[in-house]
Amino acid sequence: MDDLISLREAYGETLIELGKVNPNIIVLDADLSFSTKTHLFKDAFPDRFFDLGISEADMMGTAAGLASCGKTVFVSTFAVFATGRAWDQIRLGIAYQKLPVKIVASHGGIGIGEDGYSHQAVEDIALMRVLPSMRVIVPCDVVQTRAVIRLVANEEGPFYVRLVKQRLPIIYKYGCNFELGKSITLRAGNDITIGAIGSLVYEALQSYEILKSNKIEARVIDFASVKPIDKEAIKRACDETQGIITCEDHTVIGGLGDAVAEVILSYRPIPHRRVGIQDIYGESGSTKDLYEKYGLSSHHIVEKAMELLK
Repeated sequence: MDDLISLREAYGETLIELGKVNPNIIVLDADLSFSTKTHLFKDAFPDRFFDLGISEADMMGTAAGLASCGKTVFVSTFAVFATGRAWDQIRLGIAYQKLPVKIVASHGGIGIGEDGYSHQAVEDIALMRVLPSMRVIVPCDVVQTRAVIRLVANEEGPFYVRLVKQRLPIIYKYGCNFELGKSITLRAGNDITIGAIGSLVYEALQSYEILKSNKIEARVIDFASVKPIDKEAIKRACDETQGIITCEDHTVIGGLGDAVAEVILSYRPIPHRRVGIQDIYGESGSTKDLYEKYGLSSHHIVEKAMELLK
């Protein structure tokens, strides 16, 4: 296993980097700053950090107010609270107004493990993807996280960036040129396409190696920019491979799978399989055990590929 590094740490460190050059950056948190790592920004710029307490809806409203006064506001809490408890405030106060509020939510997905379903955000991408003007990004490693945070700080309008609790291997060892609305092809292949986001990108790369040993050439694509999605990459996959598998630590309803399916159906339907959490609730357990039980591990991706290529 490669070295595992925290995406949340990268987020906190990048906030400090941005805060040094942009005095208009404000950071808000909801009593979880040591978990979200925004306490790093608090220590560096205490007059530009505010803990709103366990009051996520108030935090989004405050963020909207500060953004309307010209501030670039980063708000953070666990993904399940950011998107569930404060959805109406995000919809009306932030997305509808197209304000520069960057919601960077941690602890996304079932992979947070033992905290159980009350803290497992597996519907958050769907909740944010349906909001007009809201862009949705799901980085897969520490290098891409830094690139994404720098980008969203300098883009107008609202963003939802989803991070995970668990540490992840480095995918982009030689840097990441992240572009909004563009995917990144990590492995070339013309038999089948595997598109993934977040923690499932590593699982997709592991499945690539297994498939390669079986003489199956998979194309592995990182779709970190879930919205806007890279339609041209999906169309090329439709033309050049026999099918597409989408992989996400999220319900199969409303996330990456649906985003890709919408393009497939409007362009040229080809076989499509989804690796993700089915229409069921999560439970407490280790990340490894949960990924195994809920069908998110690399060998599950391989099984879908074999099924599709029959």
